[in-house]
Formats: sequence, C-alpha cells, structure tokens
Amino acid sequence: MKNILLLVHDDEGQEARLQAALDLTRALGGHLRCVDVTPLIVVAGDMYVGIGQGAVLVDERESEARNKERLTARLAKEDVPWDWIDVTGEFASCLLKEASLADVVVLNRQLDQFPLPDMRMVTSQVLMHARVPVLAVPQTLERFNIGRAVLAWDGRQSCIATMRASAPLLALADEVEVLTIHDGSIEAAPADSARYLSRHGVDATIRSINDRLHPIEVIIEEECARFRADYLVMGAYGRGRLMETFGGVTKRLLTRSKYPLLLGH
Repeated sequence: MKNILLLVHDDEGQEARLQAALDLTRALGGHLRCVDVTPLIVVAGDMYVGIGQGAVLVDERESEARNKERLTARLAKEDVPWDWIDVTGEFASCLLKEASLADVVVLNRQLDQFPLPDMRMVTSQVLMHARVPVLAVPQTLERFNIGRAVLAWDGRQSCIATMRASAPLLALADEVEVLTIHDGSIEAAPADSARYLSRHGVDATIRSINDRLHPIEVIIEEECARFRADYLVMGAYGRGRLMETFGGVTKRLLTRSKYPLLLGH
C-alpha cells in the first residue's frame, strides 16, 4: 500500500482530501500522485452552446491553474514524495485511467459546487472497475489518524478483499476491532478475519452485536463512537453490476458518517 492517488479539484472538500492523503502517504511511507481534474460541464441551451461550453471550460482551467499553483507550493514544503498530472474530462473516467496502478484512491463524499457528479457514484465506479480501495473522507476532516480502526465484518468477498488490501494500514494501528452484527448475513466467522490479520502483525479484538431491530449503519456508527475509532474499514457491494450503485448500508454511511471510510470491492 504505497501508491496513493488523490483527486485534486478546487472545491470545499479539497482540504479534507489533501490532508487525508498526506497523512496516509506519510504513515505508509508511500508516494502521492495528484490527479487534477478539470471537468467538462454541459451548458444547456439552444443557441451558442459551443461558445458557452468553451467559456466555462476556460474558466475552469483558469481556476484549476490557480489551484495548482497554490497546492504545488504547499506540497513542496511537505515531507512526502509526490507528482502531479493535469487531465480534462469526467471525474470517474479520469480517475479510472490512473487508478489501475494505485493502491488506494482518496476521495470525499460530495462536490458542493456541482449537483453532478454524485461522488458516491464516482466512488462506486472506481471500486467496481479499478478494484482499488477508496478512502472516502468527510468534508469536515482535519487529520486522518491511523491509531484506532474498526473493520465491519460480514464475511462477504468484498469484505475479505478490503481486509486484505488494508492489512498494511491496519498493521500500523494501535488497536483494531473486528465488528460483527448478527443479522443473518454473516458468511464467514469473525475469528477467521482475526486469524488472518494476526499473521500481518495485527492483534485484533472481536466485537459481536446481536441486533435485528436497528439499522446496521446506526449500529456501526454507535460502535465506532464507543470504540473511539479513527476510521472504518468495510466492503462495499451493490445491488447489481449494471446499476453500479451501492447497497443501502454503504450508501447511507457515505452520506451521513462522520468517519473516514476505507471501502473495497
């Protein structure tokens, strides 16, 4: 887990993404690649659409040029190796081109200036097609701490794949909890995950909760609060490949959770 890919774009979530990526790169002794995306924005209208789109694109490029100048000056003072590429296009497709050689992609949950794209959909597409874990951070994040992690365990293949991919990060944690919620969906025992992690130097504890009354995402959030978790690791799965949309639990956590989510597929 050495190659960290960061979405760069001048929006309100950029600072949270950048800080998380820097903290993650520093902790892992990795390399940070910044992908600065200038989106193509569709301008609706019957006349002069091409002119309007061109003007918007020029504005976006000028905004991103100023953003690049600010961030590269800041990155030059940071103690992590990094590089930078500029691309123009749709967020997900631009990220997918670079994500194949990344170990983790750092995104946030929304872009405030635009009704589109839905960053949950961008996350879904990166997970589905690049098969690379995504660290999705809330916009209020100030630092990404690695000390205390919760692994939401249901034994599904997406969960197993996420655990395997995140093992190098979990090995750096002070405490790791494997959380199992007994709602009839467990496909592999939590002891299996603890055994696997132990071989990677992770001494994980197991927490089992029997609760079929409350929404799973509520239970997870409450347990993260009780454990004082710094981040949550979980497998993301959708209702169907063609839909490329997350199941309810993952989608609601992406929308509402105050914790950074390390998601895999």
